[in-house]
Amino acid sequence: MSERQIILTASGYRRIEKELNELLTVRRSRVAGDIRAAKSFGDVAENPEYESAKAEQAFLEGRILELKSILNSARIIDDRDAPTDVVGVGSVVRVRDLEHRDEWDYTIVGSVEADPEADRISNESPIGQALLGRRVGDTVEVSVPVGKARYQIVSIRRLQDE
Repeated sequence: MSERQIILTASGYRRIEKELNELLTVRRSRVAGDIRAAKSFGDVAENPEYESAKAEQAFLEGRILELKSILNSARIIDDRDAPTDVVGVGSVVRVRDLEHRDEWDYTIVGSVEADPEADRISNESPIGQALLGRRVGDTVEVSVPVGKARYQIVSIRRLQDE
């Protein structure tokens, strides 16, 4: 992770803490057991189970370091402090696609929490950047893979605790 400040919602911070705790308490122990079991098969030089367990251990330790770094450099946005008059990190924004007339919600989060499939979009993404600082009734135009999309902001509310 770079040294730049990482923005997390309070619920995102809790999710990362939970993942880190799971890795430290459950997964690390499981991988250590897999390594011990693989060693019992004999020569580790020609032991695919041992190599696989060591690779998993390396990935796990890397992820633990990454999560610790995220938590140490995070700036937590209290969901209750998210603005409702303008779009900001922690805002849930209902938008209307002006071409198709569909409506849906985007939750604006920091890049670490982004999950486009769950409509959690990064404040650094093209759509997130276009929405930031805008108000209800504003229209934004965003470059998307199939061209340009135009969205009107229908409402802005705070992220509800999950």
